[in-house]
Amino acid sequence: MIRIFIDFGSTFTKAAAFDMESETLLARVQAPSTADTDVTEGLLAALAALKKEIPAIGEREIRSAVACSSAAGGLRLAVVGLVPDYTTKAGYLAALGAGAKVVGSFSYELTRRETRELEDARPDIVLLTGGTDGGNRRVIACNARALAASNVRSIIAAGNKSARDEIEDAFAGADKLITYAPNVMPEFGRLDLDPVNARIRELFISRIADAKGVARAGSVIAGVAMPTPAAVLEAAKLIADGAGGEPGLGELLLVDVGGATTDVYSIARGDPGGGGKNVHVAGLREPYAKRTVEGDLGLYHNLDTLAALTAETLPEAERADFGSGVNRLREGLSVPEGDDTAAYQLALTREAVRTAVYRHAGRIETRRSPDGDVWIQRGKDLGGVKLVIGAGGPIAFSRDPRFALEGAAASESAPDALAPRGPGYMLDREYILFAVGLMAQSEPAKARRIAGKYLKAL
Repeated sequence: MIRIFIDFGSTFTKAAAFDMESETLLARVQAPSTADTDVTEGLLAALAALKKEIPAIGEREIRSAVACSSAAGGLRLAVVGLVPDYTTKAGYLAALGAGAKVVGSFSYELTRRETRELEDARPDIVLLTGGTDGGNRRVIACNARALAASNVRSIIAAGNKSARDEIEDAFAGADKLITYAPNVMPEFGRLDLDPVNARIRELFISRIADAKGVARAGSVIAGVAMPTPAAVLEAAKLIADGAGGEPGLGELLLVDVGGATTDVYSIARGDPGGGGKNVHVAGLREPYAKRTVEGDLGLYHNLDTLAALTAETLPEAERADFGSGVNRLREGLSVPEGDDTAAYQLALTREAVRTAVYRHAGRIETRRSPDGDVWIQRGKDLGGVKLVIGAGGPIAFSRDPRFALEGAAASESAPDALAPRGPGYMLDREYILFAVGLMAQSEPAKARRIAGKYLKAL
């Protein structure tokens, strides 16, 4: 039996075909995406390329194919909450875990200016949070009224359940698509993200994909199941935890460097390692499966930012040559091969990995107290994570993927960053994690074995 999985990317539409009996990858191809015109054009081109590789593919295999998508800007979401470090952050973590791109984050009562900023951000969904259950009702009700009067179309309310009646009253008669989910933070400091994640994905499939034209793929294949980052997160969880009797590899970090963003996924509890220290965790305890996205660390769209960050680590005498090499990289949008610019591309990729992981990881700080030093941890302690997986073209097709991924390790230059200490490294060598995540929805044990077969130890 052959199964096909599709990824509608912003630049390329990728297709991967697997023999499910032998659990092998038969072929992976890509064609330029055409989401700006008709998504099916790029899809048909990718499928045609796949059929050239595998003539046995027929209409049945194509009709049963499933897809993920980050085309047409992906899933754009804004968060409106109460306190920045609590319900707003909870909404932010839920949005990223569902595979969304967060285009706005607002706390307390929305002002008219903030409402205009939110409208200008053009979110596909606004996630309305605020208050623990039984707590503050006034702010979320006020923000519901502001959203009801705005031009925002789709809202998910996932805040204080005691404010439900007031929220419903605020949206009564408004031309909005309003969906309700359990509170993302029902008790102070306790997150409940899975229900709102499910609502976000349901809206993406039923409404957002159609609005972006991606749902047209349903005339050719079975349909679009989730945003691409959500599929990669599903793959990361599967590899870490295992499924169907297939063991996982344990807590891990996955870094996906792309042309426009660098995404980091941690599948880890992140409890304090401590090393004998008196460590206290401040703020929210972050979720076991966490995703962050760095929109300023894409290798090609953010070349200047990455070049400046990399240059800071170089001796003064080397910076001029480095700047000249980076300028040569601007001439192409693919990973260079066989020339000196490959070394510059590798250095930039390593810096993207380093910066993105250090932003994703927690921080430790020392505070003086009458009883001696106290260590405060904010975010997840990833020091004990023993595996870092690399994904994305800049890593997979680079001259030295391990060197690039070593940027994720803890360093004396950033002692406060709780990054992995001495991890091992693996590579998504065939660029198929999106397919593994999609496959895991129906055949998790096979997906786990296939992932293990194609992950390459470095």
